[in-house]
Amino acid sequence: MELKTQRLKIIPCTNELLSTIRPEEYDIHPHIDKYVEELNKDSTLLGWGVWLVLSKEDNRIIGDIGFKGKPTLDQTVEIGYGILPSAQNKGYATESVREIIKWAFSFDTVNMVVAECLIDNLPSIKVLEKLEMKRVGTEDKMLKWQLKK
Repeated sequence: MELKTQRLKIIPCTNELLSTIRPEEYDIHPHIDKYVEELNKDSTLLGWGVWLVLSKEDNRIIGDIGFKGKPTLDQTVEIGYGILPSAQNKGYATESVREIIKWAFSFDTVNMVVAECLIDNLPSIKVLEKLEMKRVGTEDKMLKWQLKK
């Protein structure tokens, strides 16, 4: 499984994929290892966790994005994303997250995507606004966002 945009390849993390990444290529954070552990126990999680974002130009990993689990009973998934500082301010977060939202909305089990960011995280606020997500509240210095199908 692989998603493509004009400039990016977006690939769901698997044990096999991670085994091909050298430490100097990308820092595999604990949330990625945790997701792959869970995926090894439950293969139906594929796609509903971490995806790596690669530049088509040089096949370099520029970040990771994804969902914080499978759709809930109320047909909601939560997204998260992080782009390397060297690749920020180029629209990659918006482009990649837009593509995985489109992928999620292709399933009948997803009717809403939610997100949260710190109230002072202006780059993330811009990304979520560009994705046409709506602010729906604030809780503990976190802005809450949602996008309905």
